[in-house]
Amino acid sequence: MDLAAGARSNRRMNDIAEFDDPYLWLEEIDGDRAVAWVEAQNRRTCERLCDAGFDTDKAALTAIYDADTRIPAIVQRGGQVYNFWTDTGHKRGVWRRTTLDDYRHETPNWDILLDLDELCDRESQSWVWHGAQTLPPAHDRALIHLSAGGSDAGMLREFDLAARRFTSDGFIVPVAKTSAVWDDPDTILIATAHGGDTTESGYARTVRRWRRGTRLEDAPIVFEVEPTDIAASVYRSHDPAHRFTLLVRTIEFYRAEYHYQPDGGPRVKLDLPIDADIDIGHRRMLVRLRSEWIINEKTFAAGSFLTITIEKFLAGSRDFAVIYAPGARRALESWVNLKFCIVLAILDNVASTIEFADAEDGWRIRPIEGLPANSAVHVRQLAPDDPESETLLFDVGGFLAPDALMLGGPDAKPEVLKRLPPQFDASGLEVRQYEATARDGTAIPYFVVSPDAPPPEGGWPVYLTGYGGFEVSLTPGYLAAQGALWCAKGGAFVQANIRGGGEFGPDWHKAGIREGKKIAQDDFAAVAADLVKRGLTWPSGILGAGGSNGGLLVGNMLTRHPEAFGAIFCTVPLLDMKRYTKLLAGHSWIAEYGDPDKPEDWAFLREISPYQCAVPEQNYPPALIATTRRDDRVHPGHARKMAATLQAMGYDALYYEQAEGGHGAGADAAQRAFFHALGFAFARRTVGVGMSGDSRAPTR
Repeated sequence: MDLAAGARSNRRMNDIAEFDDPYLWLEEIDGDRAVAWVEAQNRRTCERLCDAGFDTDKAALTAIYDADTRIPAIVQRGGQVYNFWTDTGHKRGVWRRTTLDDYRHETPNWDILLDLDELCDRESQSWVWHGAQTLPPAHDRALIHLSAGGSDAGMLREFDLAARRFTSDGFIVPVAKTSAVWDDPDTILIATAHGGDTTESGYARTVRRWRRGTRLEDAPIVFEVEPTDIAASVYRSHDPAHRFTLLVRTIEFYRAEYHYQPDGGPRVKLDLPIDADIDIGHRRMLVRLRSEWIINEKTFAAGSFLTITIEKFLAGSRDFAVIYAPGARRALESWVNLKFCIVLAILDNVASTIEFADAEDGWRIRPIEGLPANSAVHVRQLAPDDPESETLLFDVGGFLAPDALMLGGPDAKPEVLKRLPPQFDASGLEVRQYEATARDGTAIPYFVVSPDAPPPEGGWPVYLTGYGGFEVSLTPGYLAAQGALWCAKGGAFVQANIRGGGEFGPDWHKAGIREGKKIAQDDFAAVAADLVKRGLTWPSGILGAGGSNGGLLVGNMLTRHPEAFGAIFCTVPLLDMKRYTKLLAGHSWIAEYGDPDKPEDWAFLREISPYQCAVPEQNYPPALIATTRRDDRVHPGHARKMAATLQAMGYDALYYEQAEGGHGAGADAAQRAFFHALGFAFARRTVGVGMSGDSRAPTR
């Protein structure tokens, strides 16, 4: 390892509590000194990584991200389906629509409503599309969210679909973290951070009813939460048979109060477990439990999915029917609430199963027929604003199976609407699922995508990724990028399903939060060790890659398990767990990580805070740490300070910061391609030396 450059730090593990942060100035996102440091780092990284192989990868990724053969994602509003689309001619994209029948054609006749590139040029702004909400049933007005450079914060603007323009006298909110729903054609319900009435997490503290032609600051407050809560939010039902407003007080992640108000009726706080997920529609209430619940001498296990009519519940009944009961390795991932049935998306040992629960048959569950086996399936409603519609869209794919979009329903066998052509030759590859054994004996599943042949002597170079947080389930998804640029060139891709995710229900998630976060990270290291034990690779042949909470994960592989990895690719990460609650949205994640201002929480957080845990003269593998300047969710200071610290200690650490992109990899396809091509260039130069088409020497 290169130990030549940089000053030595004196800190050791027992100095963490008294650690004096020398790089606070890097938290000044647009500070002159900080930006100059970033620009110098970017130049250094590009000099190291941006060679001919990088250029080839960047071109390949741009072609994948901009391919005309991609499947346009659609949602039906009224009689038409809507899509937002980017390609080489529309860098920032167009909002467009057509009929469902026309969509079935190979080249639909799209009607363009808004050209975002033209808007950016006209207004000299770097807008990024963040969605639109139309008002049913006419769908002639929309609330459009435009992000500034890809950040979470954005501008809210009313759009006239008939005139194809933004309304001059409509609803407009400057750039802020804002959510809004239509109440009626002249009224919206809005929760916005604009104006400064925010929680300590930086989100809206109030919901206002804003009438057209009045000032936002004069709009009456209809709901408010405490400053220490995460946020206030609102949902509005436009079902003519069941109109209501649902106001939500999000106290912390996984804990919320729901206030239900039917049109013309009183508002009622729903007496339900505070950590349950709630869904109301078609005059029924659905409840997914995160914890065991004992009610009326009945015990419902964590992970159970229950229902009762809203009228019975408000009348005092707690006679819930069980739609789904969890299994040891089965968990309800999501659902769709239709008029006559509930669609259940279930993970069975991380494999997708779609089932119907019929309301008129005592919630009898029946499997859906006609979906491909051994595929990842995500289900959604084609027309979510139409309470009568039971048409479903199924997004189907797998690591090596290109995505397909299928149309079906409770009584309609799924049919293929669109299919993505292969993005790489997968004929010589295979997918296997293994299990590693954690320190406490728990089986940790993981997928391996590799050449369909015995590994070469020593094994394959491995791109190992994971997440392990916030109940996020990592399921098989088409490897357009990794398949083309890694697996097809002789590498193996590995996806670990560690604790902290949602793959096996709420208990699996809870096992990997707070003090359990260290356990989840050890799960990841156990997967790395199991790969070596099986002869699939060797420790210095493993790249650990992760972003956001996954960035914290691989940051800890660097400082806690350096012997198990040959390189670390760490993106948009949390790394300073001492200050994370004071940076942007960090305060909202206390339920996941703990509160570093409480000594009892810092006692376990100090052990998984890479920024404080890094010490000199260790065998740390080389690292590439990358983020975006406009990430207003995870502060770029985490990544900046970690890179500066590692470099000062003499470690081989590269840093790159994209100017735009929010909590992602860029604001458009070109930026994303550049960001990810850097990652592949780094992977080849560290663990992937000798792969097909690469003969460069390692950097260490």
